[in-house]
Amino acid sequence: MAPPIGNDSKEASPDVGHRGTSRRSLLAGVAALGALGAAGCSRVATASGKDGGDLLDRLKAQGVVRLGIAGEIPFGYIDKDGELTGEAPELAKVIFKRLGVDRVQPVPTEFGSLIPGLKSQQFDVVAAGMYINAERCAQVIFSDPDYQMLDAFIVRKGNPKNLRDYKDVVKSGAKFATGTGYAEIQYAVEAGYKESDILIVQDQVAGMNAVEAGRVDVFAGTALTTREVVKKSGKVESTEPFAPLVDGKPHTDGGGFAFRPTETKLRDAFNVELKKMKDSGELLRILRPFGFTKNEMTDLTAKELCGG
Repeated sequence: MAPPIGNDSKEASPDVGHRGTSRRSLLAGVAALGALGAAGCSRVATASGKDGGDLLDRLKAQGVVRLGIAGEIPFGYIDKDGELTGEAPELAKVIFKRLGVDRVQPVPTEFGSLIPGLKSQQFDVVAAGMYINAERCAQVIFSDPDYQMLDAFIVRKGNPKNLRDYKDVVKSGAKFATGTGYAEIQYAVEAGYKESDILIVQDQVAGMNAVEAGRVDVFAGTALTTREVVKKSGKVESTEPFAPLVDGKPHTDGGGFAFRPTETKLRDAFNVELKKMKDSGELLRILRPFGFTKNEMTDLTAKELCGG
């Protein structure tokens, strides 16, 4: 998942079984849950902006927190049995339980509607593995990231063009592809690749197919995306993860939970529990079933990723 720099779209999710099922079909499959989330209590009560907000106290009293999700595997989705799961919801279940909130309730929406939905009180927290960047930080506040993410390429077996980063792609004249709205578009352009020459495909499965068929030499995605999807092919492989350059410096993305700017008390309490889980190794145990490894664990802070 390499969400783009803006907040109105997001890279297709890593394929831990994903993108054989599209975001649209996933959302269609959870329409009933979405309707349920919108019924009865269509909006959460507006929180007080004083003293860090009172949302945590209200959530404890209600016994339930409403999570905005985008129907994307492995970040936050409804599984084939109709159960809420994914790295962010599973983490949220544990942390909110420890904060005194027993239940989580999904509110499915499109990725581009997550921040507007949060700001308009449609749900309490965004739990979608959202990348933390300066543009989003101007609108919401974030927990510290629960994962970090580097990029990697899908290439033919043996990596015949020896493509290890975006500069290699430019120097070799390789035919380059990535996904709709992926941050990798900007990373390739910054390295000197002409944007109009980039083949834009639907997702990482389509990208893998393009490499297999020889239509392109390389497809760029996240390390998790590429690592998982190439397991389905005997013709391609994933390169070693690398940090793309942003303004000439190596850049690592990280994803976390988003809160309304008034709710610093809830965000801070969430961060305390998250830090305990990082220190104990519990965080990795929760995220590992969704394809995350030690390489995706991070000590980055939201402040660093926001550019503060």
